[in-house]
Amino acid sequence: MKDSLREKTKRLMKIPGISGQETEVVRFLMEQLAPGADDIFADSMGNLFALRRGSRPGPKFMLAAHSDQLGAVVRYVDPSGFLRFEKVGGILDSLLVGRKVWVGGVPGIVGLKPGHYQTEEEKRRVPQAEDMYIDVGAEDADGVRALGIDIGTPVTYMDEMTVFADGNRFAGAGLDDRAGCAVLWQVFEELSDGDFGGEFWGVITVQEEVGLRGAGVAGTRLAPDFALALDTIPCGGTPDVRTDQLHTDIGLGPVFALVSGRRGQFTAHPKVRKMLTAAAEKCGAPYQPMVFAGGNNDASSIQLAGEGVAAASVTLPRRYSHSPVEMGDFRDMVAATNILETLVRDMETADGFDFI
Repeated sequence: MKDSLREKTKRLMKIPGISGQETEVVRFLMEQLAPGADDIFADSMGNLFALRRGSRPGPKFMLAAHSDQLGAVVRYVDPSGFLRFEKVGGILDSLLVGRKVWVGGVPGIVGLKPGHYQTEEEKRRVPQAEDMYIDVGAEDADGVRALGIDIGTPVTYMDEMTVFADGNRFAGAGLDDRAGCAVLWQVFEELSDGDFGGEFWGVITVQEEVGLRGAGVAGTRLAPDFALALDTIPCGGTPDVRTDQLHTDIGLGPVFALVSGRRGQFTAHPKVRKMLTAAAEKCGAPYQPMVFAGGNNDASSIQLAGEGVAAASVTLPRRYSHSPVEMGDFRDMVAATNILETLVRDMETADGFDFI
């Protein structure tokens, strides 16, 4: 299974797709999921819905992974051929300077003033994105447009997946959430025999990085009995992170975020939480419970869809979040796949999803 997940993740991380421009990612996943789907379609927003129907009656389950990644769009092309850009999602300015990027399908670099001519203050200060520019090697604005670049063209990091010497750890741009998409794809394949009760809906959502937008629309459309967001999540394990803030790490199993966001903006539904832990214990997969104050994922949007949905999340721990070198571990992906497959095969035994 690890080799299969590795190949899936590698293929997905090669496809650019910033928030609002995820078409190629969604099209690719539709092609991969369609042969085994009992139904498959995309809505006008871009969310992809793939159904795997079980052989027996049971609940309707929605598993959602998001297709978008952080990036930018071209904001202005100056007469000399340099590009100004607007960030899309939570990219850190400090991780942009001197980076190689793709502008559409054209290579470029985020330029920087020679260190020889930077003042001492400039050397200490991180430049703001609004003051940066991208050089695509064009001599003027006409040369830029001849490359097919114009206002609104997407910009992504140029950094493909690298696998480390142990064969388990890997890094690259777009791990968030292409790793989650790969696990969803794998779970869809593992359930090909239909030996479960109910409906398994694999949903690829859009625009997660800019406000969890697609998930709410998808949840309202499906109105599932229960749902899980399948995402990645920051973790510790490095010298610069306090263990009392992030006591999780890669390679120790997926993270179950029981409470997330400032002041507990999202709390996992108690019945879904019990289903997750029971599935993990049944299949012998490791997992890491966590209270995560640093943000939320699609589960918090799905939970509020329609008349309300029993929701929780399964997240893959990642180091160096929202950078071009996000690091994960294939063992966590294998564990997450086993947990989710076990959960689906047992979900027909669930005693409803009412809160009381």
